[in-house]
Amino acid sequence: MEKEENQNLQAENNNEIQENKEGDKTSIKKNFKPEDKIKELEDKLARAYAENENQRRRFEKEKDEAFDYGGFSLARESLNLIDNLERSKLALENDENLKNSDALKKALDHLNVIQKDMISILKKNNIEEIKSIDQKLDPNLHQAMMEIEDDNKEPGTVIQEIQKGFMIKDRLLRPSLVAVSKKSSKEDKNLNQNQKSEENQSKSNKN
Repeated sequence: MEKEENQNLQAENNNEIQENKEGDKTSIKKNFKPEDKIKELEDKLARAYAENENQRRRFEKEKDEAFDYGGFSLARESLNLIDNLERSKLALENDENLKNSDALKKALDHLNVIQKDMISILKKNNIEEIKSIDQKLDPNLHQAMMEIEDDNKEPGTVIQEIQKGFMIKDRLLRPSLVAVSKKSSKEDKNLNQNQKSEENQSKSNKN
């Protein structure tokens, strides 16, 4: 008997809970205004539009980069041909059997024509040589391979170009390999002596 009463009491509680839930849903529906629904839809549309715009800009940027730099790898590989031409010219010029001969002059003339044509083709495709000689070393454009003593140049000035560097539009295709100037040992000694003299003079004045 007691068991049945407990079951009935539990059933009544469940019914009350269910009625409360349904009442809450009805209350929410009554309080939810059409203006709120419109505002919610407007927010969703604004977010969707912003996302589409960002995606469109991203696609446009990728398309422009593909158009401007799509041949980047091919252009960099083609520079090897110019390097090989330069090496061939040096090899011929250093050949004792060919020095001061008409054959050497004709061979160099042909190689120079080919090299100029190749550089001209690169320029037409927005690929330009990097100016290096007598320029201040720029880590963004130059790669220093060695230092050479030269008291006539400001330290860090490019005085020799080991390998030409190139730009493709505003992007580095390959840095220039260069040698830069530094003060000679004699000049360094003079500087050190002058510094020591100034330090000694300063100490003497203080005393």
